[in-house]
Amino acid sequence: MRPTQVQGCSGCPASSNGNNILKESSADRRICGLRLFAHPTDKPRSHKGLGGADMASFGHVCDFRGSQTLQSARFLRHPLTRIVRPIPRHYTMDLTELNISQIRNALAAKQVSAEEICQEHLKRIGERDSEVRAYLTVTAERALAQARKVDRLVTEGRPLPALAGVPVAIKDAIVTRGVRTTCASKILENYVSPYDATAVERLESAGGVILGKTNCDEFAMGSSTENSAFFPTRNPVEPSRVPGGSSGGSAAAVAAHLATIALGSDTGGSIRQPAAYCGVAGMMGSYGRVSRYGLVAFASSLDHIGPFARSVADLACVLGVIAGRDPLDSTSVDVPVRDYGAALDGDVRGLKVGIPREYFEGLSSETGANIQKAVDLLARLGCEVHSISLPHTAFAIGCYYIIATAEASSNLARYDGVRYGFRSEDHKNGLREMYKKTRDAGFGAEVKRRIMLGTYVLSSGYYDAYYRKAQQVRSLIARDFLEAFDEVDVIVTPTSPFPAFKLGERVDDPLQMYLADIYTVNASLAGIPGISVPCGRTATKPCLPVGMQILARHFDEARLLQVAHAFEKAGGFAIA
Repeated sequence: MRPTQVQGCSGCPASSNGNNILKESSADRRICGLRLFAHPTDKPRSHKGLGGADMASFGHVCDFRGSQTLQSARFLRHPLTRIVRPIPRHYTMDLTELNISQIRNALAAKQVSAEEICQEHLKRIGERDSEVRAYLTVTAERALAQARKVDRLVTEGRPLPALAGVPVAIKDAIVTRGVRTTCASKILENYVSPYDATAVERLESAGGVILGKTNCDEFAMGSSTENSAFFPTRNPVEPSRVPGGSSGGSAAAVAAHLATIALGSDTGGSIRQPAAYCGVAGMMGSYGRVSRYGLVAFASSLDHIGPFARSVADLACVLGVIAGRDPLDSTSVDVPVRDYGAALDGDVRGLKVGIPREYFEGLSSETGANIQKAVDLLARLGCEVHSISLPHTAFAIGCYYIIATAEASSNLARYDGVRYGFRSEDHKNGLREMYKKTRDAGFGAEVKRRIMLGTYVLSSGYYDAYYRKAQQVRSLIARDFLEAFDEVDVIVTPTSPFPAFKLGERVDDPLQMYLADIYTVNASLAGIPGISVPCGRTATKPCLPVGMQILARHFDEARLLQVAHAFEKAGGFAIA
């Protein structure tokens, strides 16, 4: 056979003019984990020899010695184990532990380079991601190229942008130019976007270094990341548990120090719930605060893009970069973006904190105990605690799953095998059969379930009984929050009624899975901002993270971050 060209090995010592021409046998293809071409004119094909993940865009992942073949190349547990060159150890800091401010300071002081920070994160991905499985695609070449741009700014003495050299992970439901965007679905398994999402573009313009695309529930439909068509992600805190969903890969990447920050999407809690389960901070801004352009649509009136981080200050920094009006998204709002970092240290004494009675019904005892300690801590910081009522809370789950599935059934109609994505070749009786076979093979069980439910509630004779009624209930839920914010400044609730559950525990019971979002869907329906921050761990082993949710009125993200930051500084993240 003709020799194989390994895509993206321009840094390999066996490379010639950026191309690595090596011999291989058919058996070697199963282990290489690379995107291979049998010849430069052949079509690319994905190889899944390592854990089922397509290793496209992994960049320089080989360590060949001269004319060694793929068969004799030494791959460790994960192909990225060999991605980095040795780093000169002229510093002692652990680069994967740094926050945004520390990275900027280290770069400005020339203690370390952005390329070294990037390489260290890629090395850690190679060492740990075979267990966590946070990433679907790692974009090593793109990351290293961006890191070198940042290093040139340092060398030239130019001002560093807000996220200079900061390693970023992107949920695989947010498009990235020239890189696969699969939505963790077979139907988009080989789709490569021709453009960047606005949020991605703004991150890179601010110096962010995108390491790759993270796993998620298929089309962001799920609460555990078990609905991915490729593999489930594991919780870095306790690998037998789920990381939450649908943005579980992004939360796990930040928790496992496989990225400093990450972007996820939140439709009914898909940032806040996995943040709680993985023990990190995650934020959803007001609807319209961050552009949705480039976010693959699930439910258009509910979808948000938002950040994950290990500190509130990092969340504030990222939100300040990605927020703001975007002419490419008609739902983005022209409301001034505040300096969220400057607002963090404001005084919280005298702020009124509302505790909704309805959110503490059906709460697990350990979660409830931690939330009560958190409320007591806020009181000691000078906040005034008030009991409030949000009377339509009980209707939120039913309302959400009618509206979200209705919008999903409409949005996912575009995946028909005609314009892009997977097309079934097993059809002999015309176009209609091709549609059926394509959607049957391309969509997973949960996506099919939601399409069917959404189509039903929008059908003739049921629209008024279900969809219209759900929209009316949505208005009542939004009014509950408006009236509550006439009395209080922020609202504090649990993020989830229970900590992370075991992998496989709820996958066969959709209703129980849906209840994981019972405390998060209300804010999504109302369009208000919400943040989940760590709130200690459960007292009994395996001592799982607990999350506390803070909500604020529309476009008052600064107040939200201020309260969360005060809670963090007072030791609330490790409350016991």
